[in-house]
Amino acid sequence: MDLKEFNSKSRFSSCAENYAKYRASYAHEIINFLNEAIGLDKSSIIADIGSGTGISTKMFLDNGNSVYAVEPNKDMRQLAEKSFKSYNNFHCIDGSSESTNLESESIDIIIAAQSFHWFDPIPTKNEFLRILKSNGSVVLLYNIRKCSNSFMGKYLELIRKYGEKYVNESSDELITNFFGSKTVYEKVLYNPQIVDFDKLKGNLVSYSYIPNENDPRFIPMISELKNLFDKYNKNGEVILEYDTCISYCKMK
Repeated sequence: MDLKEFNSKSRFSSCAENYAKYRASYAHEIINFLNEAIGLDKSSIIADIGSGTGISTKMFLDNGNSVYAVEPNKDMRQLAEKSFKSYNNFHCIDGSSESTNLESESIDIIIAAQSFHWFDPIPTKNEFLRILKSNGSVVLLYNIRKCSNSFMGKYLELIRKYGEKYVNESSDELITNFFGSKTVYEKVLYNPQIVDFDKLKGNLVSYSYIPNENDPRFIPMISELKNLFDKYNKNGEVILEYDTCISYCKMK
């Protein structure tokens, strides 16, 4: 994938607010799972790389961790700064996976939530090895939509119809190549999200590959979305079904 072609560090500027409001959160069991799997505790220092507006960051802040949220997009950083201004353990960093601006051997756990596919692998791996402490771990998180019922099937058809074609999630090959001979473990946690129409619409338009309001396809897309919601909602709500997929590795 040619990252320059997709302007990975700037493409989310136009949808940052929708991203902050409407993107799915991650399965709430993650903290307990990581406690057992990699020894996460309140003293662990976290680097959330490609942290965006802070959806993943918040989980670790609320756990009591010091979190260095590294994000190259100014609009998303500013929203995170506004959201977490009351957290003394929040540190917002203008940086990228290839150049985090963090001190060497300063981080216990690196988190990359819904962002790993944007990273340039070779310089990112070198940077991760530089900033991790001995025995440091890397955790990749993805919310993956489930085609588990008629509504989700039709919703995914709508996304394929109107969405820009690009790689929007990590792949097993990408992960394997990145970690090399290191053992990578996997865990999947069910993560349903109950939404009304406004939240469903907001979720859809939070993705950078979906037409925005200036695109002539936007109005017919939203019309189709409303028809879909009207057909499948129960008491004004539908369930967006996700799996939160976790890949984790003791990298150093």
